[in-house]
Amino acid sequence: MTEPSIHVARNDARGRYEISVDGTVAGFTVIRDDEAGRVALPHTEIDPAFSGRGLGGTLVGHTLADLAARGDTVVPVCPFVVKYLRENEVPGLDVSWRPAADDGSDATDRP
Repeated sequence: MTEPSIHVARNDARGRYEISVDGTVAGFTVIRDDEAGRVALPHTEIDPAFSGRGLGGTLVGHTLADLAARGDTVVPVCPFVVKYLRENEVPGLDVSWRPAADDGSDATDRP
């Protein structure tokens, strides 16, 4: 059995990054420019039919790497993105932490 083809792409028309499995969109991370010109990441969603495959981490990792390569400053709002950034280093990424994250923790206490 062959491995599925997994691809992450920016979809500017829909304001998000999408992860596809064998050509089917399996999930997305929403991106929004804020009033300061930063890129806010308010929501990440993986279709339940594709859960348990690690696609959320793959999607967010690729999204953040691309935003870093573009020189964008990101504002993590989505609890999944906040958790990912607490557990993973993204080279070259400029992060603007909010005073308090949506996951109930103090994002300013990031290790």
